[in-house]
Amino acid sequence: MIEQLFSDYTVRTIALGSGILGIVSGALGSFAVLRQQSLLGDAISHAALPGIVIAYLLTGSKAPLVLMLGAAVAGGAASAAVIAIARSTRVKFDTALGIALSVFFGFGLVLLTALQKRPDATQAGLSNFLFGQASALVEKDVLTMGVLGMAALLIVLLAWKEFKISTFDPEFGRAMGFPVGGIEFVLTSLFVVAIVIGLQTVGVVLMSAMLIGPAAAARQWTNRLAGMVSLAAIFGAVSGVAGAVWSATGQSLPTGPLIVLSMGVLTVVSFLLAPARGLVWRSLRDWRNGRQLRLEAVLIDLYTLASQHERVDHPHAQAVLDLMANPIRGTSRSLTALAERGLARQIGPNLWALTAAGVARAQTLVQERFGGIGNHGA
Repeated sequence: MIEQLFSDYTVRTIALGSGILGIVSGALGSFAVLRQQSLLGDAISHAALPGIVIAYLLTGSKAPLVLMLGAAVAGGAASAAVIAIARSTRVKFDTALGIALSVFFGFGLVLLTALQKRPDATQAGLSNFLFGQASALVEKDVLTMGVLGMAALLIVLLAWKEFKISTFDPEFGRAMGFPVGGIEFVLTSLFVVAIVIGLQTVGVVLMSAMLIGPAAAARQWTNRLAGMVSLAAIFGAVSGVAGAVWSATGQSLPTGPLIVLSMGVLTVVSFLLAPARGLVWRSLRDWRNGRQLRLEAVLIDLYTLASQHERVDHPHAQAVLDLMANPIRGTSRSLTALAERGLARQIGPNLWALTAAGVARAQTLVQERFGGIGNHGA
């Protein structure tokens, strides 16, 4: 499969276009995720459908640039409608997104259905924008995607500080005199650009996944905006190229869904294995913390019992410690671990006592948690 990436013109073209889409959508999607506007991409992508159909009806052309312009206008109109509804009514932002998504997409389906009933066949191929048709990409399409995508990324770099402030602290930005409303408009326009350039590759239905998936995966690996944007772009590119190569295996599998599926695999791996937030590592840390807390609880219990005697290294039965800790779980493993650490020692078959190091450690824990329990003999 990998050889085809370098030897086959068609595979190379599709992979390049998909990689560009992944880079642009991943980088811009980071801002959508951080601004909690993940559904905005879904609304814009679905709203692009009527724009595509209307652009064809007005021009009679299926040139990608013409259809992209129609999609951009429709996507921009949907974004403006969402913002206007959210600001001028009591409808919440997510509800406004749902309204715009359903109305625009429904309108697009009506137009597409009516167009398909025409006697001529010149409209053939427009329905491919629903799920994408990456196999139809040619060098000119990739060039258009590259120019628009690189222009969008250049704007991100030039307005990095403004985008960062409006994303994390818009109120502070307003206080500092930044035109936050204008910045949000520019950023939303860039979302439209990212979605528009991906419609031919993954389609209206799946495009929002390309905008959100790489960013959500990258968020698991870093706490820095620059790192997140960079990782999201890399994840997007890898997903795009992997999906294109996977589709080229000759099994007649559609490229768009395979790109999204590749991205889904990366996202799942990130959710599971990312060091800071991965579920696997979090479960391991929780298990270790729980084990440490159980050890410390047994140590404190043993110290509390011994404190009732003249010497704090007075031994006590394990059965008593079991009752104080957890009668079902027992304390055998905790006591063994304490003995391995030199904090406790076994006196008899079922008797345990603190060592000098164990007494010192227990006194520190008691002081930290409870402020001490009094003075005891040594």
